[in-house]
Amino acid sequence: MPTLPAQFEDLEPFAEWILPSEGDRYAKRIASTMDELQAFYDAAFAKLEDGTAYLKDVSLDGISDEDRNLLWLFASLVTVSFPVEVWRQPRVPDSGASSVDVTAEPVP
Repeated sequence: MPTLPAQFEDLEPFAEWILPSEGDRYAKRIASTMDELQAFYDAAFAKLEDGTAYLKDVSLDGISDEDRNLLWLFASLVTVSFPVEVWRQPRVPDSGASSVDVTAEPVP
């Protein structure tokens, strides 16, 4: 099971959201219920300010596994924020069976 820095260990129940690729995060969002998205959003958003301050001091050169996991967890928060805050559903409204296909991603 992936771990997080000690001050963020209360987010470890949401370790399933520690996903390294945008495609994986999108697939997880689509496969989740709104209750699951809301629970993750509520827990992670409450830690966003502290997490941002913490990660500002982390160098991407030689980043630890725990810090990388925290970064990916907050990337997942971005992925679920619009469905939770605006659409109230995992999929983009009126988008049918559309999908997101990323061919290249930034590397931390």
